Amino acid sequence: MTRRSRTAFVLAGLTAALLLAFVVSQFASSEPDGLDRVAIDQGFAGTASGHGTAGSPLADYGVSGVENSWLSTGLAGVIGVLLCFALAAGLIFAIRWTRRRPANSAPEPQR
Repeated sequence: MTRRSRTAFVLAGLTAALLLAFVVSQFASSEPDGLDRVAIDQGFAGTASGHGTAGSPLADYGVSGVENSWLSTGLAGVIGVLLCFALAAGLIFAIRWTRRRPANSAPEPQR
């Protein structure tokens, strides 16, 4: 695979992920799931307390400060995709950088 085709492939995948995050996130169920559903079913949902990130800018699948709920949810999805992409790209570049270093470039032990 050439460098140009690899770049095109990654950009196409990123574009598809961004479109899906912005559009499809609007159709997610608003029904409680996972631990929330179990807490409701077992009757201890009222004892839950807030968590440390409850006031963060992306809490509750929305962007704080954006009044339109549709836009807020879509932007939260886009920001999440971009953050995951940036972390993955950083990890890939770090791994490549460490593999390209020559074996004899390790620091000499102190005497």
